[in-house]
Order: sequence, then structure tokens, then C-alpha cells
Amino acid sequence: MSGLLNKLSPARRANKSDDLPLFYTDQSMGFQRGHRNTPKVSVTLAELLMSMEYDQNGRSQALDIALASNFFSSVSSYPLTSPSPFVLSFKDLTYSVKIKKMFNPLPCCGSSDGDGMEMNTKMLLNGISGEAKEGEMMAVLGASGSGKSTLIDALADRIAKESLHGSITLNGEVLESSLHKVISAYVMQDDLLFPMLTVEETLMFSAEFRLPRSLSKKKKQARVQALIDQLGLRNAATTVIGDEGHRGVSGGERRRVSIGIDIIHDPIILFLDEPTSGLDSTSAYMVVKVLQRVAKSGSIVIMSIHQPSYRILGLLDKLLFLSRGNTVYTGSPTDLPRFFSEYGHVIPENENKTEFALDLIRELEDSPEGTKTLVEFHKQWRAKETLNQTTRNTNVSLKDAINASISREKLVSACRAGPEILRDRSSRGETNLKSTFQTFANPFWTEILVIAKRSMLNSRRQPELFGIRLGAVLVTGTILATMFWKLDNSPRGIQERLGFFAFAMSTTFYTCAEAIPVFLQERYIFMRETAYNAYRRSSYVLAHTIISLPALVILSATFAATTFFAVGLAGGSEWFLFFFLTILAAFWAGSSFVTFLSGVVSHVMIGFTVVVAILAYFLLFSGFFIARDRIPLYWLWFHYLSLVKYPYEGVLQNEFEDPTKCFVRGIQMFDSSPLGQVPDAVKINLLKSMSGVLGFNVTAETCVTTGVDILKKQGITEMSKWSCLLITVAWGFLFRVMFYFTLLVGSKNKRR
Repeated sequence: MSGLLNKLSPARRANKSDDLPLFYTDQSMGFQRGHRNTPKVSVTLAELLMSMEYDQNGRSQALDIALASNFFSSVSSYPLTSPSPFVLSFKDLTYSVKIKKMFNPLPCCGSSDGDGMEMNTKMLLNGISGEAKEGEMMAVLGASGSGKSTLIDALADRIAKESLHGSITLNGEVLESSLHKVISAYVMQDDLLFPMLTVEETLMFSAEFRLPRSLSKKKKQARVQALIDQLGLRNAATTVIGDEGHRGVSGGERRRVSIGIDIIHDPIILFLDEPTSGLDSTSAYMVVKVLQRVAKSGSIVIMSIHQPSYRILGLLDKLLFLSRGNTVYTGSPTDLPRFFSEYGHVIPENENKTEFALDLIRELEDSPEGTKTLVEFHKQWRAKETLNQTTRNTNVSLKDAINASISREKLVSACRAGPEILRDRSSRGETNLKSTFQTFANPFWTEILVIAKRSMLNSRRQPELFGIRLGAVLVTGTILATMFWKLDNSPRGIQERLGFFAFAMSTTFYTCAEAIPVFLQERYIFMRETAYNAYRRSSYVLAHTIISLPALVILSATFAATTFFAVGLAGGSEWFLFFFLTILAAFWAGSSFVTFLSGVVSHVMIGFTVVVAILAYFLLFSGFFIARDRIPLYWLWFHYLSLVKYPYEGVLQNEFEDPTKCFVRGIQMFDSSPLGQVPDAVKINLLKSMSGVLGFNVTAETCVTTGVDILKKQGITEMSKWSCLLITVAWGFLFRVMFYFTLLVGSKNKRR
């Protein structure tokens, strides 16, 4: 125990006295002097991690001490009399949107946007003001449509600056977006988690994203284990999250995991949108209890909540009631009865105060005058309360407050330098916050490895997904192999080969349509994680590109091996290798194309419809149904944009490039005409007659059409087969780049 104390920060170690005995309490893992009135020295979670040592079994001694002392169930991990408290203030926040009310058949009459549609302005926030302090929980309450979520979005920098009016400051200084992302976290209303990861794995991946590479893996694991206990998830640590098809953790546990992944890096400000929505009263209380611990550990917690229970109300420090975008009450829960009593509506003694307030607000909203009188009364009441209160100015700058927090090992992911370096910078008077923070906690390649590892682990536990895809390719290949079994070198064999290649190439693209739900299922997880710089968008694109390649190789090899030899295609191993590479390139281009569309289209059914339609157009203009020289000039551009064109032409050249191989001989010339049914003797006589007219001898065995002639007839003369292969691969890379830009533009996650 004394060894642990010796490793504490100098400020805390200074409180230790050699001549006063120390005893430790179960309540807060603190050391306290023998005198009752002497402040205790409280050991924070960060200091436990800093002082962590490991025994021979790799067990953290600091973690053992913390768990044994019930440290993480304490409501505080350091005294609330922090020397550098944070105060988040917002003043006169105003936000409105234009909505289309109704169709106006006379656009010239009345205000409209010129297309006959009436444009009305709806005020979502109207001059909202308030403040939240470090160590406190503020709850935003109101009926549906009152503006709760809009206010949370405004404070969390999820509304475009040009649309939001008013000011938001932290310790009197305006928050820049880049700094806001570093010091805050936002928990969405929906629990967006990977279903096949366990609770511990989910938090560990979050730690690997949010905590810097300089922090050892053992310390990250200790942070995760500490957080599991802090969130009350010990019994569910090894249980998968689950979804509709897989049994997993309960709703309350899912919500606490969602909170945990956003507080893994100890943010200064935590925003939550309806964290108790859909939970029973006990689960909701446990969630808010966890949030209270987060607040008491040195964070500002601001959340929207629909209707808190009596027990939850006892945990809240500040309430802000909204009604149709207006503030109708802001202050402590204990002042709520006095406020409504002075307004003329006394809250009954045994009634839930928030339920009474919300019911009264709803009644006023339904009245002709609305809540106008209540809004005006609140302004007067707040003005009077402000005069009666004594304002205590901490005079702590944002720079000093943030540096002090980092010295306590908060904001672990954001800090470039350690606490000692920060103290040295502070002593030299350096004030540049930007040099203190980094945009991302980890380098580019680390992010790629973690994303790839997480995706592979989640996919490995759902083998049926790849199994179904592999089965579809295997069944399709088997059907094609048996339908086009051992094609011969005849006019009919030519047509059958063309049909096989066209169907085979289009099948590879249609099989890729299953990639649509993959990103759409992860879409909101991705938006949540990248909104606060968990990783780079480019890392996500590259990681998913890399992990998709092994599956594409297996699918391509399966299809090529099933069809090439059974159909009797030309050539040996070299030709088979090119056929395999072309199938792989087609899978690659198709997968990239579908991935790009999934970044553009946000609905699965719409995505499937668009993909199927576009792939049908690609097949139509590929050159199979109509040769290139027969396509109208105004559609020729689409022929060159067709993804099916290039692999189709590549495999045709691979099959028909041998000039010595004959596909149509003299007597076979008549097979595709009405004369095909006449006896061979008649055909031979016709050939003799033709020889006399043509001036050269044409026998029954004379080669009339070679593979090169077939290629010319199909209009395939512009590019070599290797050029077709490279262009197909290039299409795949182009669509991956386009996918990246769709993520860059379409995942800003901000209201306009």
C-alpha cells in the first residue's frame, strides 16, 4: 500500500505525513489522516493506472487494490473541490429550420420557394441559456418535440455553425470544433454495437482506438477491466452483445456498454441523447447511477431524458425543462417545488415533481396562450434568483483547466505529452493548446490493424454469412459447368461460349450485391466513431479493402475451378490462371462498386434495387447482346462505362486468341442457316459450286472461321486481354476512392 502511495502524483504525495497514521476507507479507496477534519487523499483511476505493477501472472496490483476496496462503485474518485473546475456555458442558443407545409396550387400567391410549396420556419431552439459544471449532471426534459435532442446536438457541436446562433463557451472561451471533438464524447440514443463481440472485447477495441499507442496493452486492459466494474458489467463481461438472431446482454447492459465505449478515454464533457429510453426503471436507474460516477470523477454530464423516476431525480444536479424550443425552468431539482409554487401551481407532497411539471407544461401547450406566461415567469424568476446568488469566479483559464485534467491523466487519448512535460511547459508559460493535443490517438497503420481485427472477429463468429455466399457461387458454378459441359469447336459451340462468358461475368457482379448490407449495418457505428476522431475514414476504407480480399480470392478460385475444365475452355494452366485473375478482378470491381453505392444509398432495399438495375444496364451495354460497332453513338459512352465489358472481353480473348484454332469448317458453314438440315452430300456439292465461283477450293475440312475472326466479329479489337484485366482492377480502385469521398462528405453527422 505504501508502495502505491509513493507512486502517486507529487501533489497527492505531499499530503502524506510521516508522523500521522494513515488508514484506508472502503468508500473511496482513499487514504485519510488520523484527524477527522483533515481532507483525505483520494486515489484516482488514472493514478492507479500510472502506478500499476504486475505480478508473475500478469495481474495488476493496483487493479487488485482497487477492486478489493470497492473503488469503482464509489460515486467519487477525486474530491469535488477540484483546483481547476470546468464550466460549460451556453447563451441565447437559437436554431430554426424551414419546413414545407403544404402544396400551394398558386405559387404566385403567398410566400413560397417558387415551386408551389409553402415554406414555413419552425423554431426548434429559442434563446436557450444555462450552464453545467464539472462534477454535475444536467438533465434536459420536455415532451416529444420540445427540443431536447436538438439542444444536446447544439451543445455537442452537431449543428452547423452557420445555422446555430448564440454562444457556447468552456471556462469563458469559445470551443473550436477540433478541440470540442477531443475533450467531449456523444452517446447516441440507439445502441450501435457489433452484435458478435463480447462486452469486454467491445470495450477493448474502443480502448485500442481511443487510447494512445504509448500506453501499454496491459494498461489498456486494466482500464477496460476498471471500466467494466465501474459500469457494473462484470457478470456480462464475456457475453456477446447479441441482436435479433443471437441472444446477448440485456437492454440496460447494452446501454451501459454504449456509454463505456465513449468514456474509455475519460472525456471532460459527456453528452447523451435519451440514455434511459426503452429501459425498465431499474435498468434506467443503474444507467444514471453510472453517469453520476462519471460526473463525480471530473466530467460534465449533459443528457436528455423523457420522464425520470423519483430515484433518478435524486441523482440529478440540474434540470432544464423545454417546451417547444423555449426554456420553462432551469435550476436545481430541489428548487422545482418553490418555482411552481410561486407560479401558482403547488406540487402535491407525494407526487413526482418532474411528472407534475411535465403534465402542467402539456396542459399549457394545449391551451390557447400556450406556455408563454410560464416562459415569461421563468425569465423573471431566474433574474431574481441570479441577484440573490453570490457568484464565485474561479478565474481558471481553459488552458490551465485542461492541463490540470491531463495531469490527472484525463483525456488520455488526446495528450501528446505526459503530465511531467505539461507541468514543465506550464512553468515556462507555454499557452498553445494545439501543441498539447493530437487529432487522432493512434497512427494510421495501427487504426487499420484494429479495424481489420475487429471486423474479422465479428465475421468469424457469423460463418454462415460467408458460407451462404460461397454456396451461391459453388451452386452457380456447378449449374454452369453441367449446362455448358465440354463445349465443342463448332458454330453452336461459339454461341454457347459467348453465352457462358456473358452469364459468368454478370454472375460475379450480381453475387457482390450482398456487400450492400455490410456497410449499411455499420454505417451509424462508423459515423459515431469517426465523429469524435476514434480513427480516420481512410483507415476504415483501407482496412475493409484488405480484409475483403481473402474472401474474394476464395470465391474466385472456387468459381474458376468449377467451370474452366468442365466447360472445356481453351488452353492449359496459363489460360486457367488468366481466367482466375479475370474472375477475381470482376469480383473486386463489383465489390468495390457495391461498396461505393452503399455509401451513397442509406436504405438496404433501395440499395438492392439500384444495384440490380445498374448491373443490368452494364450487361446490356457489355457487347454481348449487341456488338460495339452496332451500338448507337449516343449510347456508346455507356458501353465504355460498363463494368461487365472489360472482363467479358478479356475472357473472350483468352479463349479465342489462338489464330491456329478453327471453330468453323467448310461443311459447318451451313449449320446456322436453313441449309443445315440438308444431307452432307448436298453440302459438299454446294461447296464445290462455291469453289468455282470464288476461284479457290473450299472443302469440307477447310477452316473458314478462326478465333481471331470471332473476336473481330464481336468488335473486340481495341485492347489486349491484359489491358482489359488492368482496367477492371483500376475500376475497383476508383470505386474504393469514391467510397472514401462519400464517407468524407456524407458522414459529417451535423444538422444544417
